Amino acid sequence: MLTAKVTELLMDQINKELYSAYLYLDFANYYEDEGFEGFAHWYEKQCEEEVGHAMKIREYLIDNSISVKFEAIAKPDKTFTALAQPVKAGLEHEKYVSSLINTIDEAALEAKDFRTMEFLNWFVKEQLEEEKSATDLLTKVELLGEDAHALLVLDGELAARK
Repeated sequence: MLTAKVTELLMDQINKELYSAYLYLDFANYYEDEGFEGFAHWYEKQCEEEVGHAMKIREYLIDNSISVKFEAIAKPDKTFTALAQPVKAGLEHEKYVSSLINTIDEAALEAKDFRTMEFLNWFVKEQLEEEKSATDLLTKVELLGEDAHALLVLDGELAARK
C-alpha cells in the first residue's frame, strides 16, 4: 500500500513530467524559430516521451486505487540566444528529474514499499538513458561550435529520430 508521502511524490512527479514535456516543446519552438527543424523534431520526441512518463505514473497510481489529481503546469521561463543553450538546459533538467526519481525511491525504501521501488526501477534506468542522450547531444553541439554546415548535418540526423 502506498503511503501518503510516496503518493504525494508520485502525483507531483506527474506534474514534473508534464512540465518536462512543456519545457521540451518550448525548446522545439526555439529551434523552429531558428530554422533547425531536426533539433525541433528531436525535442518534440522528448516531449512525447515525457508525456508517456506522466501517463505511466498515472496508471500506476490508478492501479493502486489512488485518485489522481492534477496541478497547474508551470510556464517554461528560459530564454535562449544560442543554439547550445537549450541542449545544456535539457541536460541540467534531466539531472534534476533524476534527483526527483531518487527522492521518490528513497521515500519508498523508507516506507518499505518494494512494489513502488520495483516500479521506479524503470524510471531509474530511463533517466540514465535520458542523461546519456542529452550529454551526447551536448557533446556534438559543442564540438561543432559555429560550423553551419556541420550543424545542418546534425540537424538532419536529429530529424530522423523515431
